[in-house]
Amino acid sequence: MVRIWKPRSPDVWVGDHMKAVGPAPEWNVPNLLTLARVALVPVLGWLLFTSRGEVYSTAATAVFVIAAMTDFVDGNLARKRGLITAFGELWDPIADKALTGMAFIGLSALHEVPWWVTITIMTREIGITWMRFAVIDDGVVPASRGGKVKTTVQMVALIMMLISPAVAVWLPGSFAATWHNTAVAAVFLALAVTVATGIDYIVGWRRRVADLGTAS
Repeated sequence: MVRIWKPRSPDVWVGDHMKAVGPAPEWNVPNLLTLARVALVPVLGWLLFTSRGEVYSTAATAVFVIAAMTDFVDGNLARKRGLITAFGELWDPIADKALTGMAFIGLSALHEVPWWVTITIMTREIGITWMRFAVIDDGVVPASRGGKVKTTVQMVALIMMLISPAVAVWLPGSFAATWHNTAVAAVFLALAVTVATGIDYIVGWRRRVADLGTAS
């Protein structure tokens, strides 16, 4: 279910509850980690578009894993310490989309992922981001549980695909082929989850817009 949260000082959103502990500062550690993830996006793009083979594979995977780890750390830190803010709720999923989008585009340019898969996923991601901004006056729309599952599945699939050229060097042919085929299957699983959660998001968004219209 999609929920829209508009922060109201002095309340802070903590998990699924509101606690009157004072407003969380916008510039806190979780938000800085989110910005760090955004900063790693062009680094990943440079590695994907300027390098080839095992070296590019290893370096690009390392950058992607580090960026993905910031997503895990900032979310848990924000929830545990009551540091969830409007900035974080808005930009955390955007940072995720920028990171995974760059990886998908780079892999498609390298002929590792079909372009139609990348276009489908990016259309969903850009569309959902547009919807977030379309209703921003009514409050921030945080990532849903389904959206977080989608991001996790995408990241696992991308890590497997990014490291695949290096695995082809490190492992015997049959094992490398099995790894690559599994990575391809993970990409198509990510595609299915992305489309399904996008449809769920749109349905929830339309219901929320209708509720706001009724309330007004």
